[in-house]
Order: sequence, then C-alpha cells, then structure tokens
Amino acid sequence: MSSSESASDIYEFTFLRHAESLGNAERRHQGQADFPLTEKGQRQAQALAAYWKDQEQRFDQIISSPLSRATETAEILAAELNLDMITDPVWMERDNGKLAGLLHEEAAEKLPIPDFIPLYQPIAETGESQWELYLRAGRAINKLMKLDPGGYLVVGHGGLFNMVMYAVIGLSPQPNFQGPRFRFSNSGFTPVRYHIATGRWEFLGQNLTPHLH
Repeated sequence: MSSSESASDIYEFTFLRHAESLGNAERRHQGQADFPLTEKGQRQAQALAAYWKDQEQRFDQIISSPLSRATETAEILAAELNLDMITDPVWMERDNGKLAGLLHEEAAEKLPIPDFIPLYQPIAETGESQWELYLRAGRAINKLMKLDPGGYLVVGHGGLFNMVMYAVIGLSPQPNFQGPRFRFSNSGFTPVRYHIATGRWEFLGQNLTPHLH
C-alpha cells in the first residue's frame, strides 16, 4: 500500500488451496467429486490457522468452494480465526467429466489423454473445456470486485486457481494445456493485492506454505 492509499482503496485476496483430501491421498482425479479431508489435511489446516494467528493475519471474510475438502479447510480456519464464512459454487474445481473420482491408473486405462486437446474441447468428454474454466475464473474475480474493499480469504482448488492467476495477469489459456502453470500445494496460498485507483494487481507471494515447515 502506498502512503497515499487507504484501506478503502485496495482489495487483498488470499487464494488458498484446500488441505489434503482423501482423493489426494488415494491419487484420484477429483474434479467436482466430493472427498473429505484426511487427518493429515486437518492438521495442515490447523497448522495454517495457528500460523496466521501468530502472524496476526486479518481477513474480513472467508469465501469457500462448497466441495467438502474446501469447506472443511475453511471451517477450521473460520473457527480458529473467528471469521464469517460463506460458500459460492463459482469457486468449485473444474468439472473434469468422466474422470471424476477415478484413480489415476483407472483413468489412464479408461480415458487415455489424447495427443492434442483443443482449447474448446470438453475435458473427459463431458467436463469443462479449458476456455470454459477460464471464463468461470473471470466471473469469480468479477464477483470479488462487487464486494466492499477489504481482505478476503478464498478457499478453493488448484485447477480453478490456475485460471484465476491467468485472468489476474492477463494471460489467455492455450490449447493442450500449454502455457505457464501456477501450482498450488495442499494448503498452499497466494496473496495478491488490487489497487482500485490504478487497476494494478500486485503479487505478494505464490504457493506459500510457511506453516508446513
């Protein structure tokens, strides 16, 4: 924040991928299939809550995907940090079609990856294309901009967040999943700041996991 800015002039968003889920642990393609947190995932969320309490991190609200691996993560943080929480389906993970819930080995046998995937082709026959996911990421950001300026923790998923980062920095998605990849580890977070007067985004870190060390 510059010396001439006030809190009413900026948004601060922290994009947090959910903690480890059963689907992660079992190496499944999750998509919008619903999996709870593992015990390890619960510990990750609790460790993050303790870290943010120690750092006196402030948020005005938590916004979460309604999928249970995200809501469980958000609920742990909301309880420990005494925050209000809402859910919004715009933050759900990519609809990955017929891949949803399959073990990676099953998927390789039943739905082998094509040599080339066009930008507009549905994933796994019935899922969202890369372009559709990008458009949804843009809608998600637009909804954030309708909130009052402040600090918001958004709990969601790596696939969608990758496209959110594209939208933030003005990149267009590419066919065949080409282009940069913004990875989010389980319970990894990326804080960004948006300066209203100048329309400027500022990255404050990417895929941070200080609570895991």
